[in-house]
Amino acid sequence: MSNRYDVIVVGVGGMGSAATARLAARGLNVLGLERYDVPHDMGSSHGVTRIIRKAQYEDPAYVPLVRRAYDRWRDLEERTGRDLLHVTGGIDAGPPDSRVFEGSRRSCEAHGIEHEVLDASEVNERFPGYDLPEHHRAVYQPDGGFLVPEQCIIAHVETAQADGAEIRAREPVADVSPLGEDGVRVTTRKGTYEADSLVVTAGAWTRKILPELADLAVPERQVLAWLQPDRPGDFDPDSFPVFVHADDDGHYYGFPRYDVPGFKFGKFNHFGETVDPDAMDREPRAEDEAMLRAYAERRFPDGAGPTMRLATCLFTNTPDEHFILDTHPDHPQIVVGAGFSGHGFKFASAVGEVLADLAVDGETDLDIDLFRIDRF
Repeated sequence: MSNRYDVIVVGVGGMGSAATARLAARGLNVLGLERYDVPHDMGSSHGVTRIIRKAQYEDPAYVPLVRRAYDRWRDLEERTGRDLLHVTGGIDAGPPDSRVFEGSRRSCEAHGIEHEVLDASEVNERFPGYDLPEHHRAVYQPDGGFLVPEQCIIAHVETAQADGAEIRAREPVADVSPLGEDGVRVTTRKGTYEADSLVVTAGAWTRKILPELADLAVPERQVLAWLQPDRPGDFDPDSFPVFVHADDDGHYYGFPRYDVPGFKFGKFNHFGETVDPDAMDREPRAEDEAMLRAYAERRFPDGAGPTMRLATCLFTNTPDEHFILDTHPDHPQIVVGAGFSGHGFKFASAVGEVLADLAVDGETDLDIDLFRIDRF
């Protein structure tokens, strides 16, 4: 088997599996390299459920990308027969002047997204699991819901393999060497490979593969909780929308009960702990649980029953919390997808398309101006 490929993808998680699938669908000779298992729970693309929503409080410029993602997830479901995207409705809530509420409403209005503006009493009455404060307001978006990340990765990997891609798990990358017009060389513990172009979707390990981007893709420890509700039916997918909530002490997000006992939630940026992904504390601590439980007791009291599960994961944050989707500033044969800052998985099916476009054509028809490296 030749060690020369058209494209090598480093990191076969949410983004890398999608990029590998899109490249293989073009008939290219593609190698995907993953340092852990496929899928795995050491990075950012795990945790049973991940939010998807058309409303984008972060910036209205994300809306075309998420619309493409919805279409691509449905295409993937049709091809594989897997149920990947579950619609529950979605709530973006907070004080009237909060970024979450006002930004979500603005993105809906700018792009004609179906939505309702609700006060707290309307949310709490319609969805009894909620207990939002009286002065908070919410954007309800009926197309919101969740993806099942492990199944999404498996689906992308299986379609990539069916289209001829070679994927190797448990093969960490030791070195990446640009070769100018000859492409790039990638060295692992098991071999050396060359390709015309390289896609780096290594999450928290991006800064180790491309040290020059270390300040632009910073890993952060994150913790999630699943608590068993006292009234389980109020937290089922048909009665409990996914949510993002701007509370007094930060932004939280959560999901209905699905697959794992308990309703799942977390706090964006948790305790703000910058970490080395190879040395971080992966065991949840008592203070992690206490902080998350305090929030559930305030805002979802019927959901704040016994702890069912705690789990750590990783955010990889850029300075402005927007993504990096671009070619390398010094080596155009290297494409970077990084810094998804805790809100990226929903876009993976479309990001894979963008990265494949950049690797093959050097450009894409989707607007990625917000995500260019040179903004830093």
